[in-house]
Amino acid sequence: MHDKKKDLFSNVSEFARSGTQLTILEIGCGTGANFEFYPSGCRVICTDPNSNFPKYLQKSLAVNNHLTFDRFVVASGEDLGAIDEGSVDVVVCTLVLCSVSNRQRTLQEAHRILRPGGAFYFLEHVVADPSSWTYFFQHVLQPLWYYFGDGCEVTRATWKDLEASEFSDLKLRHIDTPFNFMIKGHIMGYAVK
Repeated sequence: MHDKKKDLFSNVSEFARSGTQLTILEIGCGTGANFEFYPSGCRVICTDPNSNFPKYLQKSLAVNNHLTFDRFVVASGEDLGAIDEGSVDVVVCTLVLCSVSNRQRTLQEAHRILRPGGAFYFLEHVVADPSSWTYFFQHVLQPLWYYFGDGCEVTRATWKDLEASEFSDLKLRHIDTPFNFMIKGHIMGYAVK
């Protein structure tokens, strides 16, 4: 996945406003696994509904000293009310839309906090083709996966939510990953406000 993320974030610096520091907000930042892919000198705001993550972030921030850590906000993707409208250049959401309660609301919040011309970056696993055995097993095993996967749903067609969202320009591609068959299919790309 390292190469996929490197590719995904390769143009993120293009969304910095002229003469200003790039501001990135990551929804569901977890332990900061994406930090190494962010451009040098950018400012990062981290959000996660789990209030225990800041202590784990410290390790990642120490290794990624090319970033300026702004703050940690305890918030779900559906409710980013603590973040001002139009205040960030880039919103990042990787492997989060599978477990939020409301994907459409999360995308609306991302759109709201982005400045005009800003971008929403995503990397998400998605449901398989309906004619495949994987699709069948995803639906049969979903209740167990949800329970053991901390609310993760493998039966989501997240690309449809992105296509129906308010973003003006969507760059989306379907990819296969080296993960097990249940979450092999992913989408990645970005959408511009």
